[in-house]
Amino acid sequence: MKSDFNKGLIPSIIRQNQINFLPKSHHFYTLAQELVIRGFSRRTIKTYLSINQRFLVFIRKSAKEVATQDIKEYLLYLKSRGQSNTSLNLAISALKFYYQQILKRKLFFNIQRPKREKYLPVVLSRAEIIKLIDSTRNLKHKLLLSLLYGSGLRVSEAVKLKINHLDLENSKLLVKDGKGNKDRRTILSASSINLLNDYLESADVNQTYLFPGAKDKSHLSQRSAQKIFDQCQSRAGINKQASCHSLRHSFAIHLLDNGTDISVIQKLLGHQNIKTTQIYAKVSDYAISKVISPLD
Repeated sequence: MKSDFNKGLIPSIIRQNQINFLPKSHHFYTLAQELVIRGFSRRTIKTYLSINQRFLVFIRKSAKEVATQDIKEYLLYLKSRGQSNTSLNLAISALKFYYQQILKRKLFFNIQRPKREKYLPVVLSRAEIIKLIDSTRNLKHKLLLSLLYGSGLRVSEAVKLKINHLDLENSKLLVKDGKGNKDRRTILSASSINLLNDYLESADVNQTYLFPGAKDKSHLSQRSAQKIFDQCQSRAGINKQASCHSLRHSFAIHLLDNGTDISVIQKLLGHQNIKTTQIYAKVSDYAISKVISPLD
């Protein structure tokens, strides 16, 4: 097995899970294998492998020679390069999984996680979202933006949608393998359904993904989806530091503004913890409007 790996062959367990990236160092095989077995997403596996590889390149040591001070110096290096606390926490998680879970080394007793930043989400107004969707005549692009906002999808969920996940009759949408490998159902807006009816009329009979990519049997990439958003935002003249995820934020905020119960919003978004959903209460016009000034 090791000799085959050193020849650059990707182990079958990795290949079957569509992990096409793996560092050449054979000691990462066990890390990749364990991540796959535990059900980590493809994206997380690639990230953990990449972080561990970059760490060894930085310290110029083998994994067996790594010391706690090496990890601290790497985190300091990341901080000096402008990396956020969130990125540092991700690096700690990736390194800790490998050195503590796989190599059984006790290197993290004196390493404290930095506090997470508490940024308020970038939210677009309803008028801005309509302007964004109307900025393009491309039906595929309109539909993508419509679903990101109207159903509160993550971009990773939107690009992987399959046609058989749609329930137009009941205005529902099945999200398969969302964050945490969980399925959930969310709503389909009337506007999205109208776009879907037009879009599906010209869809290929054998088409699987709602948004097919360039390669056969593949779907649109997240990067391509973000480019579509950026182009539409530019044409619409919206000057905000927004992204595809801003449409999901806007979905939650606007539901909250309309008086929707936050526990319902939690289910629609697929949040495991209600605290994640409660951040939207901080920027909700509805929540603020209920506060009466002491002067009154």
